[in-house]
Amino acid sequence: MTQTAVAATTEASAPVIAAQNLDLTFQTNDGPVHALKDVNLTIGKGEFVSFIGPSGCGKTTLLRVIAALEHPTSGTITVNGITPDQARQNRAYGYVFQAAGLYPWRSIEKNIALPLEIMGFDRAEQEKRVKNVLQLVDLDGFGKKFPWQLSGGMQQRASIARALAFDADILLMDEPFGALDEIVRDHLNEQLLQLWARTQKTICFVTHSIPEAVYLSTKIVVMSPRPGRITDIIESDLPRQRPLDIRDTPQFLAIAHRVREGLRAGHAYED
Repeated sequence: MTQTAVAATTEASAPVIAAQNLDLTFQTNDGPVHALKDVNLTIGKGEFVSFIGPSGCGKTTLLRVIAALEHPTSGTITVNGITPDQARQNRAYGYVFQAAGLYPWRSIEKNIALPLEIMGFDRAEQEKRVKNVLQLVDLDGFGKKFPWQLSGGMQQRASIARALAFDADILLMDEPFGALDEIVRDHLNEQLLQLWARTQKTICFVTHSIPEAVYLSTKIVVMSPRPGRITDIIESDLPRQRPLDIRDTPQFLAIAHRVREGLRAGHAYED
């Protein structure tokens, strides 16, 4: 094998996100709060990884550590082989929050263009990228609308489009569909899988829903109550093409059962 081939193979196999012995303790007026403990995790390129666990277990905190919005007390974490702070400066990821967070006085296309404006893209490039991502999230024709003219599901798709606008390889999603009704949520889950298939992004997704985690993911990270530990990492063998009725199959139900058992086992860690 040539040196070029070896380098290409190494690059392809290198983890996108790697955490080792990660701990995080917040110092508060009421004393220290141990949010994460001994987290070890590797995420490869193009994976769809869901984080699931009880409220307050550190799922969002771990996502924020990946995004360099929080910093670990001890242990190490890399994103694309560099520190999260460096990856943030390199615009390695887009972040989708629980609420769409759209400015009501800006049209949908101007909301999506906001990070591009901040980054200094010229007007023509902004328009091109906004048009492309509106098509990606099936909002073509809604760019001139304002957030209040769109449903909650459409607003969240606009938020995803904003995170995709600068074409980062990693998409961090913090329970983006949690406030939506089940019918809308199912539809957006289907659309998100289609989007993932088209873009080949690496996606980290926080959820409280076992069916959502199993339906979307190639890997499911099960976390314990605080301090957040990883109690199980489940590699899904479901096919990448997943109609909604796959949720009724024995294969799906077996994975969901393992997730549920991992959540129960996590409570054994409680002090």
